[in-house]
Amino acid sequence: MPRPNSHSPGFMRIVLAPTIAVMFLACFAASAQTTIWLDGRVVTMQALDKITARISTLSAPVGESRQFGTLEVTVQRCAFHPPEETPENAAFVVIRDLGYDPSVAPAEVFSGWMFSSSPAISALEHPVYDITLLACSAD
Repeated sequence: MPRPNSHSPGFMRIVLAPTIAVMFLACFAASAQTTIWLDGRVVTMQALDKITARISTLSAPVGESRQFGTLEVTVQRCAFHPPEETPENAAFVVIRDLGYDPSVAPAEVFSGWMFSSSPAISALEHPVYDITLLACSAD
Protein backbone atom coordinates (compact mmCIF):
# COMPACT_ATOMS: atom_id res chain seq x y z
CA MET A 1 0.00 0.00 0.00
CA PRO A 2 1.44 3.41 -0.92
CA ARG A 3 2.31 5.74 1.89
CA PRO A 4 -0.07 8.74 2.07
CA ASN A 5 1.45 12.13 1.35
CA SER A 6 0.20 15.50 2.49
CA HIS A 7 -2.06 15.80 -0.57
CA SER A 8 -3.92 12.51 -0.08
CA PRO A 9 -7.12 12.09 1.96
CA GLY A 10 -5.45 9.32 3.99
CA PHE A 11 -2.97 11.81 5.34
CA MET A 12 -5.75 13.69 7.10
CA ARG A 13 -6.97 10.56 8.92
CA ILE A 14 -3.49 9.34 9.88
CA VAL A 15 -1.96 12.62 11.05
CA LEU A 16 -4.88 14.74 12.23
CA ALA A 17 -6.77 12.10 14.24
CA PRO A 18 -4.00 11.75 16.86
CA THR A 19 -3.46 15.53 16.86
CA ILE A 20 -7.14 16.18 17.57
CA ALA A 21 -7.11 13.55 20.32
CA VAL A 22 -4.11 15.19 22.00
CA MET A 23 -5.73 18.65 21.75
CA PHE A 24 -8.96 17.29 23.28
CA LEU A 25 -7.08 15.70 26.17
CA ALA A 26 -5.11 18.90 26.80
CA CYS A 27 -8.32 20.97 26.87
CA PHE A 28 -10.02 18.42 29.13
CA ALA A 29 -7.07 18.40 31.54
CA ALA A 30 -6.98 22.21 31.60
CA SER A 31 -10.70 22.45 32.31
CA ALA A 32 -10.45 19.77 35.01
CA GLN A 33 -8.04 21.96 36.96
CA THR A 34 -9.87 24.67 38.81
CA THR A 35 -8.15 28.00 39.14
CA ILE A 36 -8.83 29.84 42.35
CA TRP A 37 -9.21 33.62 42.27
CA LEU A 38 -9.25 35.63 45.47
CA ASP A 39 -10.94 39.04 45.57
CA GLY A 40 -8.57 41.89 46.27
CA ARG A 41 -9.14 45.25 47.87
CA VAL A 42 -6.02 47.23 46.97
CA VAL A 43 -4.40 47.63 43.56
CA THR A 44 -0.83 48.67 42.80
CA MET A 45 -0.12 50.01 39.31
CA GLN A 46 2.88 51.49 37.56
CA ALA A 47 2.39 54.70 35.60
CA LEU A 48 4.82 56.14 33.06
CA ASP A 49 4.81 59.64 31.62
CA LYS A 50 6.49 59.16 28.23
CA ILE A 51 7.32 62.85 27.85
CA THR A 52 9.19 63.34 31.13
CA ALA A 53 10.16 59.67 31.66
CA ARG A 54 8.62 59.92 35.13
CA ILE A 55 7.62 56.56 36.62
CA SER A 56 5.20 56.49 39.52
CA THR A 57 3.53 53.81 41.56
CA LEU A 58 -0.20 54.23 42.06
CA SER A 59 -1.88 52.44 44.93
CA ALA A 60 -5.63 52.62 45.44
CA PRO A 61 -8.46 50.72 47.07
CA VAL A 62 -10.94 49.17 44.67
CA GLY A 63 -13.63 51.69 43.77
CA GLU A 64 -11.52 54.79 44.43
CA SER A 65 -9.91 56.96 41.75
CA ARG A 66 -6.31 58.08 41.49
CA GLN A 67 -4.95 60.74 39.17
CA PHE A 68 -1.75 60.57 37.15
CA GLY A 69 -1.13 63.55 34.89
CA THR A 70 -4.40 64.15 33.07
CA LEU A 71 -5.60 60.58 33.64
CA GLU A 72 -8.13 59.47 36.21
CA VAL A 73 -7.67 55.77 37.00
CA THR A 74 -10.48 53.83 38.70
CA VAL A 75 -10.21 50.13 39.51
CA GLN A 76 -13.61 48.51 39.73
CA ARG A 77 -12.49 44.98 40.62
CA CYS A 78 -9.30 43.08 41.22
CA ALA A 79 -8.46 39.45 41.87
CA PHE A 80 -5.33 37.38 42.40
CA HIS A 81 -4.20 33.77 42.68
CA PRO A 82 -3.26 32.33 46.07
CA PRO A 83 0.48 31.86 46.75
CA GLU A 84 0.46 28.12 46.00
CA GLU A 85 -0.69 28.71 42.40
CA THR A 86 0.96 30.39 39.42
CA PRO A 87 1.29 34.12 40.20
CA GLU A 88 -1.35 36.23 38.45
CA ASN A 89 -3.21 39.45 39.18
CA ALA A 90 -6.14 40.84 37.23
CA ALA A 91 -8.01 44.11 37.55
CA PHE A 92 -10.93 45.71 35.73
CA VAL A 93 -9.81 49.28 35.15
CA VAL A 94 -11.54 52.37 33.76
CA ILE A 95 -9.26 55.23 32.69
CA ARG A 96 -10.53 58.65 31.68
CA ASP A 97 -8.48 61.48 30.22
CA LEU A 98 -9.57 64.68 31.97
CA GLY A 99 -7.50 66.89 29.67
CA TYR A 100 -6.33 70.40 30.46
CA ASP A 101 -9.55 72.21 29.53
CA PRO A 102 -12.24 71.85 32.25
CA SER A 103 -14.96 72.90 29.79
CA VAL A 104 -14.35 69.73 27.72
CA ALA A 105 -15.93 66.52 28.99
CA PRO A 106 -13.49 63.77 30.06
CA ALA A 107 -12.90 61.04 27.47
CA GLU A 108 -12.78 57.38 28.41
CA VAL A 109 -9.51 56.05 26.96
CA PHE A 110 -9.54 52.55 28.48
CA SER A 111 -12.06 50.17 30.00
CA GLY A 112 -11.18 46.51 30.48
CA TRP A 113 -9.18 43.85 32.26
CA MET A 114 -5.45 44.23 32.85
CA PHE A 115 -3.19 41.30 33.78
CA SER A 116 0.11 41.63 35.64
CA SER A 117 1.77 38.68 33.90
CA SER A 118 0.83 39.85 30.39
CA PRO A 119 0.55 43.64 30.23
CA ALA A 120 0.50 43.71 26.42
CA ILE A 121 -2.70 41.63 26.18
CA SER A 122 -4.88 44.52 27.26
CA ALA A 123 -2.95 47.75 27.51
CA LEU A 124 -3.72 51.43 27.67
CA GLU A 125 -2.95 52.99 24.29
CA HIS A 126 -2.23 56.63 24.98
CA PRO A 127 0.30 58.96 23.32
CA VAL A 128 1.62 60.33 26.64
CA TYR A 129 0.96 57.73 29.37
CA ASP A 130 1.43 54.01 30.02
CA ILE A 131 -0.27 52.26 32.94
CA THR A 132 0.31 48.63 33.88
CA LEU A 133 -0.96 46.44 36.70
CA LEU A 134 1.66 45.33 39.21
CA ALA A 135 -0.35 43.65 41.97
CA CYS A 136 -3.70 43.13 43.60
CA SER A 137 -3.83 42.36 47.30
CA ALA A 138 -6.31 41.68 50.07
CA ASP A 139 -5.14 44.56 52.25
